[in-house]
Amino acid sequence: MSASSKLPPFDPADPLGIDDLLEPEDLAVRDTVRAWAADRVLPHIAEWYEKGELPGIRELARELGSIGALGMSLEGYGCAGASAVQYGLACLELEAADSGIRSLVSVQGSLAMYAIHRFGSEEQKQTWLPRMAAGEVIGCFGLTEPDHGSDPASMRTSAKRDGSDWVLNGRKMWITNGSVAGVAVVWAQTEDGIRGFVVPTDSPGFSAPEIKHKWSLRASVTSELVLDDVRLPADAVLPEVRGLRGPLSCLSHARYGIVWGSMGAARASFEAALDYARSREQFGRAIGGFQLTQAKLADMAVELHKGILLAHHLGRRMDAGRLRPEQVSFGKLNNVREAIEICRTARTILGANGISLEYPVMRHATNLESVLTYEGTVEMHQLVLGKALTGLDAFR
Repeated sequence: MSASSKLPPFDPADPLGIDDLLEPEDLAVRDTVRAWAADRVLPHIAEWYEKGELPGIRELARELGSIGALGMSLEGYGCAGASAVQYGLACLELEAADSGIRSLVSVQGSLAMYAIHRFGSEEQKQTWLPRMAAGEVIGCFGLTEPDHGSDPASMRTSAKRDGSDWVLNGRKMWITNGSVAGVAVVWAQTEDGIRGFVVPTDSPGFSAPEIKHKWSLRASVTSELVLDDVRLPADAVLPEVRGLRGPLSCLSHARYGIVWGSMGAARASFEAALDYARSREQFGRAIGGFQLTQAKLADMAVELHKGILLAHHLGRRMDAGRLRPEQVSFGKLNNVREAIEICRTARTILGANGISLEYPVMRHATNLESVLTYEGTVEMHQLVLGKALTGLDAFR
């Protein structure tokens, strides 16, 4: 560098210059999703969260479809065909608004649509994917059961042959989008092992009572799925997969979105703390001028932007076809844990104001407690990495 070269100014919003790694198309996707969230979610999210509801979810889904955010990394069938990095940036911006909004998009695209796109028949793809990409049909994904979360191989939901039909019985629990979904991808035990089924939610015997009394992900629709002798035609089964490989590959895709999304919640909390520290006065000066507050802000910024760099690296690996499930576990384990710690530290900077819905910090912190658990608990991801590091299986 010559003596006359001028360094770019330090940007508190991008202290490492990570935007330099993004292409114009990446930035356009990010800015589109950020603008949508600022217009349609942020003015209302505190009220939705306080009331424990997500009103107008079908309209929101159609709007998300119109900006290409549903199934956006999938090819064809009305999907945007975006890169993994672009999908990740969208998840970050959506979760910076609220984890419930990102969950709506993740379950729609990375679980329900992904399962049909990767393992479905051409007829299933043509029937469902264009309408799901447009947000005209909302999907859900039925894997977790009341007694079987981290051990899906022990699921009790069954699908049995009756002539040429399938008959499904069982229960699924903690299902995002369940009571507003038009289609459910349900995993069940069969005589040939675990299989996936595309279940129209208007099928007789199918119901999805909404789960109430949540203190996390309150601006999100969460339901139980009840299947009582749900009769489906032979072609309802996903033909291209048998066993746990099917649902676990879908979960890996969804976990990748969480790696990015959790950093959105962390960023929103960090920005709230930074703004507050600049304006809040105690002892005659802004609290951002005190050493202990600056130490907190510095540590938060370091972990936030390290997490974004990790997400970006994993996105480039996914785009190159080189991303392993263990690496996704690495990202979810690190980024969600650090995001929660950033939220908690931000709350200390805001003091008592940190618990108010006038600020986003406590809302993000409580949401992340759910994000920490779903798509694999901390312990499961630790064991995934432990097995990869040692070659020894500690799950059983």
